[in-house]
Amino acid sequence: MSKPIVAIVGRPNVGKSTLFNALAGDTISIVKDTPGVTRDRIYADCTWLDRQFTLVDTGGIEPDSKDIILSQMREQAEIAISTADVIIFMTDVRQGLIDADSKVADMLRRSGKKIVLAVNKVDSFQKFMPDVYEFYNLGIGDPIPISASSKLGLGDLLDEVIAGFPVNDTDDAEDDRPRIAIVGKPNVGKSSIINKLLGENRVIVSDIAGTTRDAIDTVVKHNKKEYIFIDTAGLRRKNKIKEELERYSIIRTVTAVERADVVIIVIDATEGVTEQDAKIAGIAHERGKGIIIAVNKWDLVANKETNTAKDYTKKIREILSFMPYADIVFISAETGQRLPKLFDHIDVVIENQNLRIATGVLNEILMEAVAMQQPPSDKGKRLKIFYMTQVAVKPPTFVIFVNDKKLMHFSYTRYIENKIRDAFGFGGTSLKFIIRERNESNS
Repeated sequence: MSKPIVAIVGRPNVGKSTLFNALAGDTISIVKDTPGVTRDRIYADCTWLDRQFTLVDTGGIEPDSKDIILSQMREQAEIAISTADVIIFMTDVRQGLIDADSKVADMLRRSGKKIVLAVNKVDSFQKFMPDVYEFYNLGIGDPIPISASSKLGLGDLLDEVIAGFPVNDTDDAEDDRPRIAIVGKPNVGKSSIINKLLGENRVIVSDIAGTTRDAIDTVVKHNKKEYIFIDTAGLRRKNKIKEELERYSIIRTVTAVERADVVIIVIDATEGVTEQDAKIAGIAHERGKGIIIAVNKWDLVANKETNTAKDYTKKIREILSFMPYADIVFISAETGQRLPKLFDHIDVVIENQNLRIATGVLNEILMEAVAMQQPPSDKGKRLKIFYMTQVAVKPPTFVIFVNDKKLMHFSYTRYIENKIRDAFGFGGTSLKFIIRERNESNS
């Protein structure tokens, strides 16, 4: 089951980003040192009382603005609202209740979603509580006084947020059909791929970047098996649109990836792999999804020579160096070239995402790896690895028990990962490793 989505919305300058950073933690600005993994403060995985959710920060909504950028922000914020399970509506106690708040509240009320009303900048409950009561006039529930900058009232806010999560997503739980998210920049041919697989133009295709306005689920049958394809609007390049608007395309990608089992990252063969492609790939990689890289429009690459595909693959591997496990397929949505091959890759990736390895077999590989390359040491103390066991799938997750976590360098973890991949493949899926300490006497 995918994690619930919580979107923070409201007018500009009411403190949405401050609340986002307070809930997500200070480390959100540096997500990971992995190349290509997004560092934007747009979304974060959060936990409250053992409930996990994805928190999304949105730009300010100006309900009546004629400015094209602000009107686009409003339209894109509506998309963020439509993808969320719970919406935190932020207002500002110091500005008081203004007409724009009422208009945003009307928009939210029509969404039918659970709305949690947060009244921000309440640094003193005694001083500001009479002003907080004014927000009852919005008619969307009890206002919760908070101070995002001082981190006051956030516990009460989060209690209300998780109370609005779906109790049990039975539809998703019972539906075991593979879910495939097609992601990538605008005009790389995501919708065209689905149309070709379907044999009909069910998804709107246009030369206008970002024609697909929201994630669309489409059932595709192949060899008597059904697959659910999730199409998303692509991420826009920064030189084409203000950076503030880019966050909404990322929101769509994050929510689609969150729901998917396998993510197909579509790259335009005529443009080559870009930093933006790396950002999209990083979103899927971070979330441990099965990944396939599809290079579309391969039929348009002029003067294809013997080594063209080989050289192209090398370039992709360089830019997406953090995910060497992902298969690369050269396709054409226009001609249908190699499109059926996608299903073979999807089936293999799903099988690998759910692969379980017996503990005894794992530890044979581990002992052999340790014998071939001695574990690292520091200041006379050497890393000892006691044993390893697999604790989860999707992605395959392993716990390694050691004498000192600090001695378990990233490079040695990667070495063990490579040995596991040599033995079992795990193509198309990341592997997750959790390092735990235990006393030698208990080993």
